[in-house]
Amino acid sequence: MAFVLPKLAYAYDALQPHIDARTMEIHHSKHHAAYTDNLNKAIAGTELENQTIEQILANISKASPAVRNNGGGFYNHNLFWEVMSPNGGGEPTGELAEAINRDLGGFAAFKEKFAAAAMTRFGSGWAWLCVHKGGKVEVCSTPNQDNPLMDVDSKGCGGFPIFGIDVWEHAYYLNYQNRRADYINAFFSVANWAKVAELFAANK
Repeated sequence: MAFVLPKLAYAYDALQPHIDARTMEIHHSKHHAAYTDNLNKAIAGTELENQTIEQILANISKASPAVRNNGGGFYNHNLFWEVMSPNGGGEPTGELAEAINRDLGGFAAFKEKFAAAAMTRFGSGWAWLCVHKGGKVEVCSTPNQDNPLMDVDSKGCGGFPIFGIDVWEHAYYLNYQNRRADYINAFFSVANWAKVAELFAANK
């Protein structure tokens, strides 16, 4: 069962001016496509071929570096595209908002914590909002293409990732150059809180 590069629910230029079309095109059709292709090559002929990506990540410590890097890249980008929307922005509502208020001190405090996690991730990596069983939410970051589903020391806060930002330079450098903070701020303008709330409800 080969993994497939997902189609986006919006056009490459739909997130402008926050995320430019050229970055989106390269990021999806080149970088994400390469992670997908290389993951399929890395698991070909092994027992991992018949597992879901979540099953692979849950036991990633037993897998090769190629599976870890490309499996993480495949999964992380799948989530990344889903938690952005041309109609995004604003603030979460409902149970997700209540959890953020309870555990992170409100939306403004959450934004500060999330931006700090993204800004202080040295080199390449991701920042996450995760939900734990029972509904507690937490902010953390991981290096490279690691994520909270992996059974490795660098998995961050664990739990289930429901919101994540890619802070590899390929995610923002064409438009923002070294201004990572501006990119992080712009990311909130396209945040798809409806999808994040859906993931929160399904995994709390």
